[in-house]
Amino acid sequence: MPFYSIHKKDFQYFISKLSKTYHAFYLRGEDSGFAWKNDSRRRLFWQEYGGALEGLVSGAVRAQDPLKQFFFASKEKVSHNFRGLEDKQERPLLLIGAKNCDLTGLMITDSVFMEGDFKDPFYSKRRNGAFIIGFDCSEPIETCFCRALGINPFPEKNFDMSIADIGDVFLVEAVSEKAKNYVSEYKNYFKEATEEQLKKRQDRRSEASQAVDANVKKNQVPVKDQLAGIMDKGFDSKVWEEEIQTCVECGCCNVVCPTCHCFFLSDAKKANDNIRYKVWDACLYKDFAVVAGGANPRKHLAQRLRNRYDKKFAYFPEVLGMIACTGCGRCIVGCPAKIDIRRILKNLIIEALA
Repeated sequence: MPFYSIHKKDFQYFISKLSKTYHAFYLRGEDSGFAWKNDSRRRLFWQEYGGALEGLVSGAVRAQDPLKQFFFASKEKVSHNFRGLEDKQERPLLLIGAKNCDLTGLMITDSVFMEGDFKDPFYSKRRNGAFIIGFDCSEPIETCFCRALGINPFPEKNFDMSIADIGDVFLVEAVSEKAKNYVSEYKNYFKEATEEQLKKRQDRRSEASQAVDANVKKNQVPVKDQLAGIMDKGFDSKVWEEEIQTCVECGCCNVVCPTCHCFFLSDAKKANDNIRYKVWDACLYKDFAVVAGGANPRKHLAQRLRNRYDKKFAYFPEVLGMIACTGCGRCIVGCPAKIDIRRILKNLIIEALA
Protein backbone atom coordinates (compact mmCIF):
# COMPACT_ATOMS: atom_id res chain seq x y z
CA MET A 1 0.00 0.00 0.00
CA PRO A 2 1.55 3.35 -1.01
CA PHE A 3 2.35 5.70 1.91
CA TYR A 4 3.47 9.30 1.48
CA SER A 5 4.12 12.43 3.47
CA ILE A 6 2.97 15.88 2.48
CA HIS A 7 3.62 19.22 4.16
CA LYS A 8 0.47 20.84 5.45
CA LYS A 9 0.88 23.87 3.25
CA ASP A 10 1.26 21.63 0.20
CA PHE A 11 -1.86 19.74 1.24
CA GLN A 12 -3.76 23.01 1.02
CA TYR A 13 -2.48 23.56 -2.50
CA PHE A 14 -3.35 19.98 -3.42
CA ILE A 15 -6.93 20.49 -2.23
CA SER A 16 -7.16 23.79 -4.11
CA LYS A 17 -6.30 21.88 -7.29
CA LEU A 18 -8.96 19.26 -6.64
CA SER A 19 -11.56 21.94 -5.87
CA LYS A 20 -11.58 22.86 -9.54
CA THR A 21 -13.22 19.51 -10.20
CA TYR A 22 -15.09 18.82 -6.97
CA HIS A 23 -17.48 20.57 -4.62
CA ALA A 24 -15.30 20.48 -1.51
CA PHE A 25 -16.47 20.11 2.09
CA TYR A 26 -14.15 19.85 5.05
CA LEU A 27 -14.32 19.41 8.80
CA ARG A 28 -14.05 22.68 10.70
CA GLY A 29 -14.13 23.46 14.40
CA GLU A 30 -17.13 25.36 15.77
CA ASP A 31 -17.99 26.54 19.28
CA SER A 32 -20.31 23.57 19.76
CA GLY A 33 -18.16 20.93 18.08
CA PHE A 34 -17.10 20.07 14.55
CA ALA A 35 -19.17 20.60 11.41
CA TRP A 36 -18.93 20.13 7.66
CA LYS A 37 -18.26 23.38 5.83
CA ASN A 38 -17.56 24.37 2.24
CA ASP A 39 -15.65 27.25 0.72
CA SER A 40 -17.70 27.72 -2.43
CA ARG A 41 -17.80 31.50 -1.93
CA ARG A 42 -13.99 31.56 -1.87
CA ARG A 43 -13.50 29.23 -4.82
CA LEU A 44 -11.97 31.87 -7.10
CA PHE A 45 -9.36 32.60 -4.45
CA TRP A 46 -8.67 28.88 -4.11
CA GLN A 47 -8.21 28.31 -7.80
CA GLU A 48 -6.05 31.32 -8.53
CA TYR A 49 -4.02 31.61 -5.38
CA GLY A 50 -4.22 28.25 -3.61
CA GLY A 51 -6.19 29.51 -0.64
CA ALA A 52 -6.34 27.81 2.75
CA LEU A 53 -9.00 25.62 4.32
CA GLU A 54 -9.96 28.09 7.01
CA GLY A 55 -10.27 26.33 10.36
CA LEU A 56 -9.59 22.84 8.95
CA VAL A 57 -9.59 20.21 11.70
CA SER A 58 -6.94 17.62 10.88
CA GLY A 59 -7.72 15.17 13.66
CA ALA A 60 -10.00 15.64 16.66
CA VAL A 61 -13.25 13.66 16.38
CA ARG A 62 -16.22 13.09 14.05
CA ALA A 63 -18.50 15.91 12.92
CA GLN A 64 -21.78 16.56 14.71
CA ASP A 65 -23.71 15.66 11.55
CA PRO A 66 -23.22 12.28 9.83
CA LEU A 67 -21.51 11.68 6.52
CA LYS A 68 -24.64 10.00 5.11
CA GLN A 69 -26.24 13.43 4.52
CA PHE A 70 -24.04 14.01 1.46
CA PHE A 71 -25.38 10.94 -0.34
CA PHE A 72 -28.83 10.53 1.23
CA ALA A 73 -30.39 13.99 1.43
CA SER A 74 -32.81 14.75 4.26
CA LYS A 75 -35.36 15.94 1.67
CA GLU A 76 -35.10 15.79 -2.09
CA LYS A 77 -37.40 15.94 -5.10
CA VAL A 78 -37.47 12.56 -6.87
CA SER A 79 -40.42 12.90 -9.25
CA HIS A 80 -42.15 15.68 -11.18
CA ASN A 81 -45.51 15.05 -12.80
CA PHE A 82 -45.00 11.31 -12.34
CA ARG A 83 -41.69 11.31 -14.19
CA GLY A 84 -38.43 10.42 -12.54
CA LEU A 85 -35.78 13.08 -12.10
CA GLU A 86 -32.00 13.01 -12.34
CA ASP A 87 -29.66 14.26 -9.66
CA LYS A 88 -28.82 17.86 -10.55
CA GLN A 89 -25.58 17.97 -8.60
CA GLU A 90 -23.19 19.69 -10.97
CA ARG A 91 -19.92 18.49 -9.53
CA PRO A 92 -18.91 15.41 -7.54
CA LEU A 93 -18.19 15.73 -3.83
CA LEU A 94 -14.80 16.09 -2.18
CA LEU A 95 -15.15 15.24 1.52
CA ILE A 96 -12.13 16.05 3.66
CA GLY A 97 -11.95 14.73 7.21
CA ALA A 98 -14.32 11.74 7.34
CA LYS A 99 -13.85 9.56 10.43
CA ASN A 100 -13.99 5.78 10.57
CA CYS A 101 -17.33 5.60 12.40
CA ASP A 102 -18.92 7.36 9.41
CA LEU A 103 -16.90 5.43 6.84
CA THR A 104 -18.00 2.16 8.42
CA GLY A 105 -21.59 3.42 8.49
CA LEU A 106 -21.47 3.73 4.71
CA MET A 107 -21.41 -0.08 4.53
CA ILE A 108 -24.98 -0.07 5.81
CA THR A 109 -26.31 2.73 3.62
CA ASP A 110 -24.44 1.37 0.59
CA SER A 111 -26.12 -2.01 1.07
CA VAL A 112 -29.55 -0.36 1.27
CA PHE A 113 -29.26 2.06 -1.64
CA MET A 114 -26.74 0.45 -4.00
CA GLU A 115 -27.30 -3.31 -3.75
CA GLY A 116 -30.14 -5.62 -4.70
CA ASP A 117 -32.63 -5.36 -7.53
CA PHE A 118 -33.44 -1.67 -7.02
CA LYS A 119 -30.72 0.94 -6.67
CA ASP A 120 -31.25 4.56 -5.66
CA PRO A 121 -29.94 6.63 -8.61
CA PHE A 122 -29.43 9.77 -6.51
CA TYR A 123 -27.42 8.03 -3.82
CA SER A 124 -25.46 5.93 -6.31
CA LYS A 125 -24.38 8.89 -8.44
CA ARG A 126 -23.17 10.92 -5.47
CA ARG A 127 -21.46 7.97 -3.82
CA ASN A 128 -19.68 6.76 -6.95
CA GLY A 129 -18.51 10.24 -7.90
CA ALA A 130 -17.24 11.28 -4.47
CA PHE A 131 -13.60 11.50 -3.46
CA ILE A 132 -13.35 10.83 0.27
CA ILE A 133 -10.34 11.77 2.36
CA GLY A 134 -10.49 10.11 5.76
CA PHE A 135 -8.71 11.49 8.82
CA ASP A 136 -7.50 9.73 11.95
CA CYS A 137 -9.25 10.65 15.20
CA SER A 138 -6.74 12.28 17.51
CA GLU A 139 -9.02 13.34 20.37
CA PRO A 140 -11.91 10.90 20.95
CA ILE A 141 -14.58 12.35 23.24
CA GLU A 142 -16.21 10.70 26.24
CA THR A 143 -19.16 9.37 24.25
CA CYS A 144 -17.03 7.52 21.68
CA PHE A 145 -17.23 3.72 22.03
CA CYS A 146 -16.34 2.46 18.53
CA ARG A 147 -13.73 0.02 19.84
CA ALA A 148 -16.40 -1.92 21.74
CA LEU A 149 -17.90 -2.79 18.35
CA GLY A 150 -14.60 -3.74 16.72
CA ILE A 151 -14.15 -0.40 14.94
CA ASN A 152 -10.95 1.61 15.26
CA PRO A 153 -10.61 5.43 15.49
CA PHE A 154 -8.81 5.66 12.17
CA PRO A 155 -9.85 4.99 8.54
CA GLU A 156 -9.92 1.33 7.52
CA LYS A 157 -12.27 1.10 4.53
CA ASN A 158 -14.59 3.06 2.22
CA PHE A 159 -12.19 5.94 1.55
CA ASP A 160 -9.94 7.02 -1.30
CA MET A 161 -7.17 8.59 0.73
CA SER A 162 -6.45 8.75 4.46
CA ILE A 163 -4.59 11.40 6.41
CA ALA A 164 -2.83 11.18 9.76
CA ASP A 165 -1.50 14.34 11.41
CA ILE A 166 1.98 13.50 12.69
CA GLY A 167 3.23 16.98 13.46
CA ASP A 168 4.82 19.08 10.73
CA VAL A 169 3.45 16.88 7.96
CA PHE A 170 0.50 14.68 7.10
CA LEU A 171 1.09 11.00 6.50
CA VAL A 172 -0.97 9.94 3.48
CA GLU A 173 -2.29 6.53 2.48
CA ALA A 174 -3.54 6.34 -1.11
CA VAL A 175 -5.95 3.44 -1.54
CA SER A 176 -8.18 3.89 -4.58
CA GLU A 177 -6.91 4.14 -8.13
CA LYS A 178 -8.27 7.67 -8.23
CA ALA A 179 -6.14 8.60 -5.22
CA LYS A 180 -3.03 6.96 -6.65
CA ASN A 181 -3.52 8.84 -9.90
CA TYR A 182 -3.80 12.15 -8.06
CA VAL A 183 -0.60 11.42 -6.14
CA SER A 184 1.12 10.72 -9.43
CA GLU A 185 -0.30 13.84 -11.05
CA TYR A 186 0.77 16.08 -8.19
CA LYS A 187 3.93 14.17 -7.32
CA ASN A 188 5.80 17.36 -6.41
CA TYR A 189 3.67 17.58 -3.27
CA PHE A 190 4.14 13.99 -2.11
CA LYS A 191 7.24 12.24 -0.77
CA GLU A 192 7.66 8.61 0.15
CA ALA A 193 6.94 8.10 3.84
CA THR A 194 9.75 7.06 6.15
CA GLU A 195 9.67 4.28 8.73
CA GLU A 196 9.88 6.91 11.46
CA GLN A 197 6.78 8.65 10.10
CA LEU A 198 4.88 5.39 9.91
CA LYS A 199 5.83 4.60 13.50
CA LYS A 200 4.67 8.03 14.62
CA ARG A 201 1.30 7.39 12.98
CA GLN A 202 1.03 4.04 14.72
CA ASP A 203 1.91 5.57 18.09
CA ARG A 204 -0.76 8.24 17.72
CA ARG A 205 -3.33 5.68 16.61
CA SER A 206 -2.52 3.59 19.67
CA GLU A 207 -3.06 6.61 21.92
CA ALA A 208 -6.46 7.30 20.37
CA SER A 209 -7.44 3.63 20.66
CA GLN A 210 -6.46 3.58 24.32
CA ALA A 211 -8.59 6.67 24.94
CA VAL A 212 -11.64 4.94 23.45
CA ASP A 213 -10.87 1.76 25.39
CA ALA A 214 -10.86 3.85 28.56
CA ASN A 215 -14.33 5.17 27.67
CA VAL A 216 -15.59 1.64 27.09
CA LYS A 217 -14.24 0.45 30.42
CA LYS A 218 -15.47 3.48 32.35
CA ASN A 219 -19.02 3.13 31.01
CA GLN A 220 -19.01 -0.68 31.13
CA VAL A 221 -20.02 -0.91 27.48
CA PRO A 222 -20.57 -4.49 26.28
CA VAL A 223 -18.22 -5.56 23.52
CA LYS A 224 -19.27 -6.95 20.16
CA ASP A 225 -19.11 -10.64 21.08
CA GLN A 226 -21.36 -10.12 24.10
CA LEU A 227 -24.10 -8.62 21.95
CA ALA A 228 -24.77 -11.74 19.86
CA GLY A 229 -28.40 -12.74 20.41
CA ILE A 230 -28.99 -9.98 22.94
CA MET A 231 -32.20 -8.77 21.25
CA ASP A 232 -33.80 -12.20 21.38
CA LYS A 233 -32.95 -12.45 25.06
CA GLY A 234 -34.09 -8.92 25.80
CA PHE A 235 -37.19 -8.75 23.62
CA ASP A 236 -39.52 -8.59 26.66
CA SER A 237 -37.06 -6.69 28.82
CA LYS A 238 -38.26 -4.06 31.29
CA VAL A 239 -35.48 -1.84 29.91
CA TRP A 240 -37.68 -0.58 27.06
CA GLU A 241 -40.43 0.73 29.33
CA GLU A 242 -37.89 2.26 31.70
CA GLU A 243 -36.02 4.15 28.98
CA ILE A 244 -39.05 5.65 27.23
CA GLN A 245 -40.22 7.49 30.35
CA THR A 246 -38.28 10.59 29.27
CA CYS A 247 -38.38 10.11 25.46
CA VAL A 248 -40.08 12.94 23.57
CA GLU A 249 -40.09 11.12 20.19
CA CYS A 250 -38.00 13.85 18.55
CA GLY A 251 -36.19 11.37 16.29
CA CYS A 252 -32.80 12.97 16.93
CA CYS A 253 -31.19 9.56 17.48
CA ASN A 254 -32.28 8.53 13.98
CA VAL A 255 -31.29 11.76 12.27
CA VAL A 256 -27.74 11.92 13.64
CA CYS A 257 -27.05 8.20 13.26
CA PRO A 258 -24.60 7.35 10.44
CA THR A 259 -26.47 4.14 9.57
CA CYS A 260 -30.18 5.05 9.92
CA HIS A 261 -31.68 5.24 6.45
CA CYS A 262 -35.48 5.04 6.68
CA PHE A 263 -37.49 7.45 4.54
CA PHE A 264 -41.01 8.06 3.30
CA LEU A 265 -42.37 9.44 0.03
CA SER A 266 -44.49 12.56 0.22
CA ASP A 267 -46.63 13.92 -2.63
CA ALA A 268 -47.38 17.61 -3.04
CA LYS A 269 -49.45 19.46 -5.58
CA LYS A 270 -48.34 22.94 -6.62
CA ALA A 271 -50.58 24.59 -9.22
CA ASN A 272 -50.56 22.09 -12.08
CA ASP A 273 -47.45 20.27 -10.88
CA ASN A 274 -47.37 17.01 -8.96
CA ILE A 275 -44.14 16.65 -7.00
CA ARG A 276 -42.88 13.69 -5.01
CA TYR A 277 -40.28 14.08 -2.27
CA LYS A 278 -38.13 11.56 -0.47
CA VAL A 279 -37.85 12.59 3.21
CA TRP A 280 -35.96 11.13 6.17
CA ASP A 281 -38.16 9.15 8.55
CA ALA A 282 -37.54 7.94 12.12
CA CYS A 283 -38.70 4.74 13.77
CA LEU A 284 -39.32 6.64 17.02
CA TYR A 285 -42.11 8.66 15.38
CA LYS A 286 -45.61 7.55 16.35
CA ASP A 287 -46.83 7.12 12.78
CA PHE A 288 -43.67 5.41 11.48
CA ALA A 289 -45.24 1.95 11.16
CA VAL A 290 -48.83 3.00 10.42
CA VAL A 291 -50.28 1.05 7.49
CA ALA A 292 -53.31 1.53 5.22
CA GLY A 293 -56.49 1.67 7.27
CA GLY A 294 -54.70 3.23 10.25
CA ALA A 295 -53.45 0.07 11.96
CA ASN A 296 -50.17 0.48 13.84
CA PRO A 297 -48.22 -2.65 14.82
CA ARG A 298 -45.93 -0.54 17.02
CA LYS A 299 -48.27 2.00 18.56
CA HIS A 300 -46.44 1.98 21.91
CA LEU A 301 -43.24 4.00 22.24
CA ALA A 302 -41.42 1.16 24.01
CA GLN A 303 -42.05 -1.03 20.96
CA ARG A 304 -40.58 1.60 18.67
CA LEU A 305 -37.48 2.04 20.80
CA ARG A 306 -37.01 -1.73 20.86
CA ASN A 307 -37.43 -1.85 17.08
CA ARG A 308 -34.58 0.64 16.66
CA TYR A 309 -32.24 -1.62 18.62
CA ASP A 310 -33.57 -4.79 17.06
CA LYS A 311 -32.67 -3.56 13.59
CA LYS A 312 -29.19 -2.51 14.63
CA PHE A 313 -28.25 -5.49 16.79
CA ALA A 314 -30.31 -8.35 15.31
CA TYR A 315 -31.55 -7.64 11.78
CA PHE A 316 -28.35 -6.32 10.21
CA PRO A 317 -26.08 -8.89 11.88
CA GLU A 318 -28.35 -11.54 10.35
CA VAL A 319 -28.65 -10.12 6.82
CA LEU A 320 -25.34 -8.30 6.43
CA GLY A 321 -23.08 -9.82 9.05
CA MET A 322 -22.42 -6.54 10.85
CA ILE A 323 -23.92 -4.48 13.64
CA ALA A 324 -25.61 -1.30 12.40
CA CYS A 325 -24.04 0.86 15.10
CA THR A 326 -20.57 2.34 14.79
CA GLY A 327 -20.09 3.68 18.32
CA CYS A 328 -19.96 7.33 17.22
CA GLY A 329 -21.98 8.43 20.26
CA ARG A 330 -23.98 11.07 18.39
CA CYS A 331 -27.30 9.74 19.68
CA ILE A 332 -26.01 10.08 23.26
CA VAL A 333 -24.97 13.69 22.75
CA GLY A 334 -28.10 14.68 20.83
CA CYS A 335 -30.81 13.06 22.93
CA PRO A 336 -32.66 15.68 25.05
CA ALA A 337 -33.98 12.85 27.26
CA LYS A 338 -30.45 11.59 28.02
CA ILE A 339 -31.22 8.12 26.70
CA ASP A 340 -27.84 6.41 26.45
CA ILE A 341 -27.31 3.49 24.07
CA ARG A 342 -24.40 2.30 26.20
CA ARG A 343 -26.62 2.08 29.28
CA ILE A 344 -29.32 0.19 27.41
CA LEU A 345 -26.88 -2.39 26.07
CA LYS A 346 -25.26 -2.79 29.49
CA ASN A 347 -28.62 -3.32 31.21
CA LEU A 348 -29.73 -5.85 28.58
CA ILE A 349 -26.58 -7.83 29.25
CA ILE A 350 -27.11 -7.65 33.02
CA GLU A 351 -30.68 -8.95 32.62
CA ALA A 352 -29.55 -11.74 30.31
CA LEU A 353 -26.96 -12.93 32.82
CA ALA A 354 -29.28 -12.71 35.83
